[in-house]
Amino acid sequence: MDHSTHTPLDRSEYTNAILTDAPVYGSQDEKIGHISHVHGIGTATDVVIDVGGFLGIGAKPVLLSLEEVRLMRDGSGNVHGVTSWTKDQLKDLPEHHHSPPLA
Repeated sequence: MDHSTHTPLDRSEYTNAILTDAPVYGSQDEKIGHISHVHGIGTATDVVIDVGGFLGIGAKPVLLSLEEVRLMRDGSGNVHGVTSWTKDQLKDLPEHHHSPPLA
């Protein structure tokens, strides 16, 4: 897929509603996972990417900053991410554990 023609997302679009389930492509343009959810807003946004597994079962959630993922829309308006990480490198990262909200 030629990502050079895709439109980068505006930071205001870095929301769960827009990014959840968006595919993420790796350094060799292979699908390496999908965005599970978003942490933070604006410039302080991180994404949790589910890597591996099958149909979401057995996938490992890992946390990446948005400096490590370029988010964009293709010509059909579909949102996706591109990173220089490989699937194996992401699998080697620590598993992300969601912290409960503070009371």
